[in-house]
Amino acid sequence: MIYVSEIKTSQPKEFKTPLQENVYETLTKLNISFERVDTDEAITMEDCVEISKRLECPVVKTLFLCNRQKTNFYLFITTGDKPFKTKDFSRTLEISRVSFAPEELLFEMLGVKIGAATVFGTLLDNENKIKVVIDKDVLGEEYYGCSDGTTIGYMKVKTEDVIQKFLEYTKHIPTVIEV
Repeated sequence: MIYVSEIKTSQPKEFKTPLQENVYETLTKLNISFERVDTDEAITMEDCVEISKRLECPVVKTLFLCNRQKTNFYLFITTGDKPFKTKDFSRTLEISRVSFAPEELLFEMLGVKIGAATVFGTLLDNENKIKVVIDKDVLGEEYYGCSDGTTIGYMKVKTEDVIQKFLEYTKHIPTVIEV
């Protein structure tokens, strides 16, 4: 079973990545409260089951996608229990078929490694190259559980704060879809 710490309400004493530090600085700046846990490395949604229990909120599934030419990028946020089908996603947005973006683009554009994709990666997308797409079911939850930009730190914030404060701050207006 994966290790999940007790809940903490302060930022980590030591940051593992520049993005992680940026996340906590931005949440403080925007006056967005959070609860967080430290964990063993969590890569899959199965790893996140215990994290969701401790945080008492579902951890979202965040996928970084691109078209074949690697010119259009999508950060798709959905519920952890939904299977992802590129065909359905592409049809809903009326775009060409997408696939998972390569690992090097995940790091270059979002500042994370595999397993740590997070809405907070939009802090690094100053040119708005990434389109944020959110599953409508995510918006139905009061709280939003996600990575803090690492595979060993997860947090819980109000969904409303992610959408109305954070994404507005990063100038990423999400597209909401039903899948």
